[in-house]
Amino acid sequence: MLARRIDSGFASPLTRLTEQMDRLFDDVFFNLDRPTWLTAPATMTVYPPINVWEDETNLYVEADVPGLKMDDLEVLVEGNQLTLRGERKFEPREKANFYRCEQTGYRFHRVITLPVEIDADKVEARLHDGVLHITLPKVESARARKIQVKALPTG
Repeated sequence: MLARRIDSGFASPLTRLTEQMDRLFDDVFFNLDRPTWLTAPATMTVYPPINVWEDETNLYVEADVPGLKMDDLEVLVEGNQLTLRGERKFEPREKANFYRCEQTGYRFHRVITLPVEIDADKVEARLHDGVLHITLPKVESARARKIQVKALPTG
């Protein structure tokens, strides 16, 4: 079992604070460039929702991005920072009289601090059924190693 955990319940206080600050900034700045009638409710969570987990050699990220294509997404890795950006354009209907308009255009930008450095040259991203799957190989120095314990001679 690996000693590192990403679950915020087990994360360091500094990591939890960073995550909370990211959510705060996302909530505050999410709607600045959108018309008032398109503004999301105050209870909206950070978008896209993600899961992050690891095994001995990789970190994995899944992000729900329904309706987006790979051309709409940008995935960047630098050191231990993963940046997800995307945009869904809203195409207004000519001569349409909307009674309800909940599916609007939006942009998102999330920066996730990862617990280890990543080998950026080997990162893979694929999109399947509205879920972005990212595999982030750890750099060799960040991988867990089993250390053999040696007995000292007695005497």
